[in-house]
Amino acid sequence: MSALVAGSALTPTVEVLDADPAGFRIDVRLDGDAHRITVRHIGEDAVAAAIRISVKVPDATAPWWLIPGLFYGDGRPAANDRLYPRFEAGAATPDQRDGFVSDEWHFRSDRASTPVVFAWPAPDRAGFAVSAAPSTPLGLTGVGFALRDGAAVLSATFPAREFPVTYYGDADPRPAEVLQHRFAAGESVDLVVRVHELTPDRHDYARVLRELHSDSAASAPLRPWVDIPTAAALSAEGLHRWHYDPDPGILLETAGFDREISGRDGNSVDRQAMHVGWVSGIPWAYAMLRHATRTDDEPLRAAAERVIDFCTADLSPSGTFWGVWYRESGWTQSWTSHRRGLHGRTLGEATQFLVRALTLTDRDDWRSAAASNLDAVVTRQRDDGNLGSIHHAETGEVLTWDGSAGLAWAGALAEAADWDERYLAAAVRAGRWYARFVLDEHLHGAPEDVDLAGTSEDGYVAVMAYMALHRATGDTEWLDLARRAADFALSFRYTYDVDFPATSMLGIFGFGTRGADQASPSNQHLHAYGLVMTNEMLQLSDALGDKHYRERALESLACFRQFVARFDGDFNAYRGMVTERYYQTECFQPKGMLLTLSHAWSAGVLLLGCEDAMAAGIVD
Repeated sequence: MSALVAGSALTPTVEVLDADPAGFRIDVRLDGDAHRITVRHIGEDAVAAAIRISVKVPDATAPWWLIPGLFYGDGRPAANDRLYPRFEAGAATPDQRDGFVSDEWHFRSDRASTPVVFAWPAPDRAGFAVSAAPSTPLGLTGVGFALRDGAAVLSATFPAREFPVTYYGDADPRPAEVLQHRFAAGESVDLVVRVHELTPDRHDYARVLRELHSDSAASAPLRPWVDIPTAAALSAEGLHRWHYDPDPGILLETAGFDREISGRDGNSVDRQAMHVGWVSGIPWAYAMLRHATRTDDEPLRAAAERVIDFCTADLSPSGTFWGVWYRESGWTQSWTSHRRGLHGRTLGEATQFLVRALTLTDRDDWRSAAASNLDAVVTRQRDDGNLGSIHHAETGEVLTWDGSAGLAWAGALAEAADWDERYLAAAVRAGRWYARFVLDEHLHGAPEDVDLAGTSEDGYVAVMAYMALHRATGDTEWLDLARRAADFALSFRYTYDVDFPATSMLGIFGFGTRGADQASPSNQHLHAYGLVMTNEMLQLSDALGDKHYRERALESLACFRQFVARFDGDFNAYRGMVTERYYQTECFQPKGMLLTLSHAWSAGVLLLGCEDAMAAGIVD
């Protein structure tokens, strides 16, 4: 049942859920773009209910949705091999194929990096957005959308509920979560929603998110535990002490906080594996090399060089790096369903950081390995510029051209531009091909473990590639694409502090989420991988004369100077350990938990971000 507020399409409709609306009096006042709603329970008895405030955008023939960090366009690609929520017009109930297809979705706000829902009703049409506070006296807020009778319906719900099902990080839909507030007789509550008008350009979301970030930053103060040099020293120690194994010369991907626990086989829970890039390998060995060079730490330098030696010593028959090394079986393919497939983003990122490592330690075998990778991908590049996403380890055949993962090669090629004239030409062709993904707000497919899903990492890859192209050419077209890619990446970055249960790990330590990134709509936890583009964000800020990008880079670095273990026993970890996952919502684990594994990339990306900041003269 509804209590309707008369007016135009932009005037909210206020619904009372789970109770008789006759028992409530609702008043709406317009204050700029804010609608201030007073809800008073006028019944004689207490009642459990929720309030939903909605706005209808008419003539939605092909709506494009956005909930930052959570839902982009239709959500999950139709053929994606990892299941999570997807929008389809006319799918009024979850589809029997997988249970995650519907024309209506509502989510708790702590799943979103900013609690706002956007809709553009059709291409080249102006859009609207509805935003609300992440929590109110009624509890956690929810945001959602639906396609109803040709209208895009945007809503905020107080307190939150999830519909039609709850996603918990796997292929099994959970029952819809229904939160209610118990209204006492005569109780009154004031709620606020803002309605934002948007231009037809979907990228206008960036303007709104910048405004909402500015509004919320004051109430979410940064709270780093240590300064930047200390964080660098701790993370470098963690990589060396817990992840580096000199035999054969690897960075183990994970190290358990509890050193007494073993797996079912009786062996350590530490993952006996190393990717060549991405979650381990060359990028984080490069960060160690940077730190060792600055601090004159010879044991750390030797360890970093040994890791890069190991990665470069054994290339695949096709001329590129391998994907993953396992202790029991050696080098093999990436995490992909394509047999013998090597993932382009992982290979490209490893090559880009190897090119950077050569500026610190110039070795012929490293240079030969980097050139072999670059020559291989140049040879495979399509005439239109596409560099491919997954490559066969033996034959070099491109197994799939889909997605934008191949953009990672553009950064590597541009940074090696002075090695071979073909490299910059290939990077330029690639930059122009992949620009469509940036302009369509549809970067996707970068991490190995989510198939063609969109993720925060797609934004990082694009920023690094386009800034490399800008550095190599000076052309402003790359700077503009880098700006748009940075805005895409920042759409995953939390602009507020999530409220945690007081006795949870994150609650006890007062973890501030402002500056942390949602990993992806399919991996709904916070992570620090955005620190990989710290240098590029600082350069982008300087090139544009826009301090916003500098501020957002440094707030992320401040965020992840929390929960780097300062001493053995700190939050049940050992000195220098850094986790991968912070659970800010109900996904994979209960809200407020912390993954009790240190990850090589998590310590590595923190170390890299610190070194990049200090190189720019920033120490705190």
